[in-house]
Amino acid sequence: MPKIKIAPSILSADLSNVNKEINEVEKYADLIHVDIMDGIFVPPITVNAEFVKTIKTKVPLDVHLMVHEPGNSYIKGFIDAGAYSVTIHEEACKDPSKQISFIKKNGIKAGISIKPNTSLDKIKKYLGIVDMVLVMTVEPGWAGQKFIEAAMPKVRELRKLKPKLDIEVDGGINPMTARTAFEAGANVFVAGTSIFSKKDRAAAIKEILKGLK
Repeated sequence: MPKIKIAPSILSADLSNVNKEINEVEKYADLIHVDIMDGIFVPPITVNAEFVKTIKTKVPLDVHLMVHEPGNSYIKGFIDAGAYSVTIHEEACKDPSKQISFIKKNGIKAGISIKPNTSLDKIKKYLGIVDMVLVMTVEPGWAGQKFIEAAMPKVRELRKLKPKLDIEVDGGINPMTARTAFEAGANVFVAGTSIFSKKDRAAAIKEILKGLK
């Protein structure tokens, strides 16, 4: 099993004061998860590459594109803004290998994501070229949704197929559901509401980690 990583999601943070919010979690975070939504693939619209440029942290930025057919120039905007990794959605791209190839050619890590109802078979052909698979444990689009445990068989199968791959889960992650996902084989945990809704963000992260030992 690869290293456990905690990725606080700024989707649940106060974006008008994002650097202060990140400052409260970065000591205990392995990644900062940045959700990008375009209003097409998912109804909400969130931040853009210009906003990502304003983020000041030494913690790697894990950029998750919930975006319909992101082109090279669009992706490059996030790479130039400091992304450590960019994850695209299988359902949003006609040929995900093109986006994956472009991301990797630019020297950063590439991930592919699937929604809770998408079969793992859809992405098996990309497992040899991605650095991470993000299994959504809610329908993408909104923070604060309930964890979908029915996504766990995909995590289990993925871990059997790729013992050393980073497997990320995103949606409804709290100390209890993180444990469920960890037991299935996940090692990267995106948590938004369960961290940023708490006054003591460091304690919230420690509570998640406690169940992953």
